[in-house]
Amino acid sequence: MDPLRRSPSPCLSSQPSSPSTPPCEMLGPVGIEAVLDQLKIKAMKMGFEFNIMVVGQSGLGKSTMVNTLFKSKVWKSNPPGLGVPTPQTLQLHSLTHVIEEKGVKLKLTVTDTPGFGDQINNDNCLRPLDIEFLQRLCRTVNVVPVIARADSLTMEEREAFRRRIQQNLRTHCIDVYPQMCFDEDINDKILNSKLRDRIPFAVVGADQEHLVNGRCVLGRKTKWGIIEVENMAHCEFPLLRDLLIRSHLQDLKDITHNIHYENYRVIRLNESHLLPRGPGWVNLAPASPGQLTTPRTFKVCRGAHDDSDDEF
Repeated sequence: MDPLRRSPSPCLSSQPSSPSTPPCEMLGPVGIEAVLDQLKIKAMKMGFEFNIMVVGQSGLGKSTMVNTLFKSKVWKSNPPGLGVPTPQTLQLHSLTHVIEEKGVKLKLTVTDTPGFGDQINNDNCLRPLDIEFLQRLCRTVNVVPVIARADSLTMEEREAFRRRIQQNLRTHCIDVYPQMCFDEDINDKILNSKLRDRIPFAVVGADQEHLVNGRCVLGRKTKWGIIEVENMAHCEFPLLRDLLIRSHLQDLKDITHNIHYENYRVIRLNESHLLPRGPGWVNLAPASPGQLTTPRTFKVCRGAHDDSDDEF
């Protein structure tokens, strides 16, 4: 329980607070609503940070998808057919840009995994490498799978492929975002259930505009016509963009910080007890019941020239 909720306000009764407890009647405005303005001003000054790692075979359009997502030249890729060998995934490549829209600044970091699994055959399903990678990754970061270059599939092939991927994810216990266990209320559950049913999103990336019926649209031009990126009748890119930016960006950051990072920190702290003990060793093992109830005094030595120690 939140310690702030244990101490009732002087305006409330001494009974424990509950959702049915009526609010305290105020005699007049005190300016509580100004907190929202303070948060907005602070956010506008500091901006936001967002990190994305794109993983997949070469030639699937990862760079184009990122550029389409933020409508910017965030990532440059080598044009195909130049005979440049594809590097193997020996290290991660990251780029950082600052994107500004209507005064709101976003510090975006994109990490690429060049050549990931290029030498492994893929029979239109998750490969063993994909499965092992996702099983490890979903415990550390939020995973959002997509079907790249969805315009190469018919609608029937797209749905069949989606169902196979969903079955693979369930079979191998791969928990992708938005995780069901983190739905906070009924509204979140309804929205996220619709999103989970569409994952992996079938997307098409394009960073060029074309004129369609008198309006400019992002899309890919083929001999059959224009594939509009932001048209739900053509692909599900709007669902991916809304999930990552418009509706769930802050939730992605909160889960990363409060869940994934904390779990990682606990693992690293537990691993530290296996290291040799040296100077400055700090015991981070869980305290025994007796230690939890016995007050302890810590002393901080100021130095050889200080005649006294500070206790706290």
